[in-house]
Amino acid sequence: MASRNPVLIRATGETLDQGQATATETPAGFGNSALMTMDDVIVKTGILFVVLVAGAFFGWNTAESNSSIIFIAAIVGLVLGLTNTFKRNVSPALVLAYGVAEGVFLGGISKYFDIAYADKAPQIVSQAVIGTLTTFGVMLVLYRTNVIKVNAKFMKIFTIAMVSYFVIALASFIAGAFFSTGGGWGFYGVGQIGLLLCAFGVALAAFSLVMDFELITQGVQSGLPEKESWRMAFGLTVTLVWLYTEILRLLAILSDR
Repeated sequence: MASRNPVLIRATGETLDQGQATATETPAGFGNSALMTMDDVIVKTGILFVVLVAGAFFGWNTAESNSSIIFIAAIVGLVLGLTNTFKRNVSPALVLAYGVAEGVFLGGISKYFDIAYADKAPQIVSQAVIGTLTTFGVMLVLYRTNVIKVNAKFMKIFTIAMVSYFVIALASFIAGAFFSTGGGWGFYGVGQIGLLLCAFGVALAAFSLVMDFELITQGVQSGLPEKESWRMAFGLTVTLVWLYTEILRLLAILSDR
């Protein structure tokens, strides 16, 4: 069952056929390219996470004196994110560069929230970090124990929910940015409906992790090339960044109330 993460979809789309061809056409012991393992994905994800944290440390300590770095890092991260998503052959250097840029952005935006909510919610950033890591752990356990099963029905419901949410998110951004709806939060800042929309976004990001876990498992079982572990790590990191920003926003809106 496929993930809705376009990064991982590309990995099991174009690269799967290439990996299977390599495994079937080249005799064992005569120059086979290494196949991806779960350990490869874990190691690459760990490396990318360290790079992300290093970038976040820089962004946190720089944003207050140079707020433009948040905007610059966001643009660079977006460009690198799209490049890594649609690039046919995965580039470890570009994946790591994405980690740096996105880390700087997250560090900068986290500093902004830390200052803005110093009185209302002095622990908002640490709470968002703990919430993200906890959610990751919980969803991994639920996936590994088959409490959450990725089947056709589940994927259909998830896809409809994802498309609906992104349409609402786009409309909310326009409403908040140009019409100051919900105190600048868009639809997310409007009453109880706004809180439900925010919680819905957190839930979607969390369930997206399950989709990523499933596709990574399929990639390992299908014999993708070892280098594709970088693409898997990148896709998982994209989802974690999304989850963190959703939790941070939810905590901020709750604090405003």
